Amino acid sequence: MLSALLALGALGILFGLLLGYAAIRYKVEGDPLVEKIDAILPQTQCGQCGYPGCRPYAEAIARDEADINRCPPGGETVIVSLADLLGRDPKPLDDECGEEKPKMVAYIHEEICIGCTLCIQACPVDAILGAAKQMHTIIESECTGCELCVAPCPVDCIDMVPVKQSLDTWKWPAPPPPPYEQPTDSGPDPQPAGAH
Repeated sequence: MLSALLALGALGILFGLLLGYAAIRYKVEGDPLVEKIDAILPQTQCGQCGYPGCRPYAEAIARDEADINRCPPGGETVIVSLADLLGRDPKPLDDECGEEKPKMVAYIHEEICIGCTLCIQACPVDAILGAAKQMHTIIESECTGCELCVAPCPVDCIDMVPVKQSLDTWKWPAPPPPPYEQPTDSGPDPQPAGAH
């Protein structure tokens, strides 16, 4: 009996060491470009870009299979950041993907909610709390504003509302660009006295 336990223990240690070595030796590194692109995307997982989430969209951009202007939640900020990262020219947001909107969160009118759970099933980030035949509510800090919960609701009790400004979400507005001065056609600039 003792020899069987020792043999099993030795086998467990041997296989553990082999698995540990294999995990280090055959570790698959992710594409660092995909990681950088994914970090820029807003992580709403909304699918408006035509991909099932931000990570697949980042992979498609890295493989040059998708354009950088297909993310309505990220808007111009994300397009410019992706253009800078990839060395491309920024483009306007693709109209077929949607339009840029302010950051929104879902709001459930709890007095109308029938507890069908269709919104819970549609939410890609589990930001809806509730159970079958019970009232549901949104966890505001988890909601990404993807709007995927709105369409499945059979009683139209979900609205998208702008995120309330707080000290955590407020940002100093960017200064306006300097006025552009038109060059005049008055000829060459006069040279200072004594210049040759």
